[in-house]
Amino acid sequence: MPPPRQALKVKPVFLYRVYQPRPQTSWRNWGGIHTEEAAAQEVARIQEELKQLQASADFPLELAPLTATKDARQLSGMEDVQSADVLLVYANDGDLNAIAALKKDTIFFIRHKSGPLYLYYEIISPRFLRQHTDELQVPGMDNEDVVIDKYDEVLWRLRALCGLKNARNQGIVAIGGAGAWAQPPKVVPELVKKIWGTEIIDFSYEELGKLIRAARADEAAVKLAKQRTDEYLKDSNVTLETDRAFLENAFLLDHVFRKIMAQANCRMITINGCMGTIMPIAETSACMTLSLLNDDGYLAFCESDFVVIPAGMLLCGISGLPPFLNDPTYPHDGIITLAHCTAPRKLNGREREPARILTHFESDYGAAPKVEMRNGQIVTNVLPDFKSQRWVGLRGEIVAHPFLPICRSQIDIRYTCDDKLLADRMPGFHWMTIYGDYLRETGYALKRVGIKFEVLG
Repeated sequence: MPPPRQALKVKPVFLYRVYQPRPQTSWRNWGGIHTEEAAAQEVARIQEELKQLQASADFPLELAPLTATKDARQLSGMEDVQSADVLLVYANDGDLNAIAALKKDTIFFIRHKSGPLYLYYEIISPRFLRQHTDELQVPGMDNEDVVIDKYDEVLWRLRALCGLKNARNQGIVAIGGAGAWAQPPKVVPELVKKIWGTEIIDFSYEELGKLIRAARADEAAVKLAKQRTDEYLKDSNVTLETDRAFLENAFLLDHVFRKIMAQANCRMITINGCMGTIMPIAETSACMTLSLLNDDGYLAFCESDFVVIPAGMLLCGISGLPPFLNDPTYPHDGIITLAHCTAPRKLNGREREPARILTHFESDYGAAPKVEMRNGQIVTNVLPDFKSQRWVGLRGEIVAHPFLPICRSQIDIRYTCDDKLLADRMPGFHWMTIYGDYLRETGYALKRVGIKFEVLG
């Protein structure tokens, strides 16, 4: 099995000041915490809230011990501050410029009604974010990093940053090399390396052929592929409508791909030339194999399209769910059809959706799943552009899973924006779709890599 998502390391910090009364003059700022006793009570309150935050997280989250300080400059020398991915700053009082100097992703939690009022409820915008001007002035920080009272607002921001951590600086095996749909060679893969820090590990078809031939000669590997086929077909929600040999060969290819990823120490793989090159080598299509890998927690993409692959990396990092890479069609009457010959079945991370195992459509060869995605399911669609500058987000609802003469896994989704607006704003080609609504998280993460995110509807 692949390694789990990396935990997001969060360092909570409580900033406060102690004031002494002075006669006949102002001696304190706004707020309800002015003494050590009040600060100690607030520390205890925060610690209990952090336990609840940890328990409610649906992503890997590692909370460091809370630090309470009257001097934010001391934080720079602390090991758990330096190793943190994110600072969760309880901005009661004190110097936030010292927080900004740490150059860490930061979420500011401020109390209005959830406890004693914080000073920064009044001044975080004019004094800190705008630095006494009319425009935002602090690099890497803006109004979306401020949360008032609500921990669910903290949680989705942390979820976004966990996704970003798990999308950055990752390795992916590219069978047949890296590509990009209809784009000049190498341009997009180089952009992906620059923006996301992705290590693209080229793996030739010649080497793949050697491994497949070795697997066919391995009685244990062949036996295991047949056994896994038997187990898969016991599922009452699966019907086989292609030659069984294609499905057995898909399981054998799955065995080979897992070994390749293990040797490369990564959990992602993509295939260039999946529409033809791999078929005579594997004696099946790769569609079913990719579906199996995605259901087991890997990230496996067809077509080696590095225009859209980062969107799958990010969405999976955010949600922990397998994404569906697909071809969009043309929007009309509030509906658009999305389709591809491979799709995960365990789209909600738990149960497998029903599936018909057919041939790959264009070749009428191999094994490809027609996954019957559930009607009424809300989905997040991310539409990346070719230049990695502007991505579009579209919330949709699955309203049908038809059986048209197109790629096998297919859905009609309903959206709420204007048809022409969607047609005008659609960039790139391939889309990435995932169960659930993760548009907020996607946009929050993308601004940290310099990609604009436009949500339609």
